[in-house]
Amino acid sequence: MLGIEGKVVAITGASSGIGEATALLLAEHGAKVVLGARRPDRLEALAARIEKAGGEAAWARTDVTRREDLAALVKLACDRFGTIDVLISNAGVGLISPLDELRVEDWEQMIDVNLKGVLYGIVAALPVFRQQGSGHFVNTVSTAGLRIVPLQSVYAATKNAVRTLSEGLRQEAGDSLRVTVVSPGFVRTDFAEAMPNPEIKTQILDKMDEIAISPDAVARAIAFAIEQPDGVDVGDIVVRPTAQD
Repeated sequence: MLGIEGKVVAITGASSGIGEATALLLAEHGAKVVLGARRPDRLEALAARIEKAGGEAAWARTDVTRREDLAALVKLACDRFGTIDVLISNAGVGLISPLDELRVEDWEQMIDVNLKGVLYGIVAALPVFRQQGSGHFVNTVSTAGLRIVPLQSVYAATKNAVRTLSEGLRQEAGDSLRVTVVSPGFVRTDFAEAMPNPEIKTQILDKMDEIAISPDAVARAIAFAIEQPDGVDVGDIVVRPTAQD
């Protein structure tokens, strides 16, 4: 992973799961990581862990539904390390429920976090990438957008919206920017904790216990995309358990 050393990588949703695993892996291979999430205590502890291991890290409480928070995260990267090479838009929420329950507030939250949060990251980072003539967007989506199933309609819709957005961004990016979409399947994270329906939550947790893979597997896929030489764009990666349908 020699292509990772020295790169400045900002990560949303960095306080746990895929974001945390990615931060640890990239820092281990010489990246300077800038951590963003809503839980400052977790971010502070993660940054301390990285620094104790000899890495470099900065952090800022980041709510991706707030445009100014994404702007501040990118600014922190530039102020602390002089640039930003990669923005990993990983923050996400999956408030899965039947459409008949009409959980409009949950739908709006998924749109705000999963879609608008990515857009706000683009708003913050794209001008910097254009000015410096290089940059890499990595957007975490989901296999839920590849195989549509009941209960996940709105969640899958937000993830597929990001997939479409990313492809449009790739085509507009020109030959100096890169755009990668990563689609994890069942991963052992706290993803299900916020689900409003207890029966559905139990089903998801049981399935995770049965087949889920480690967040490290997704982190390695993200690292693979980042480590590629200039001019090589890894566009789409699917990472799921072999046992997943």
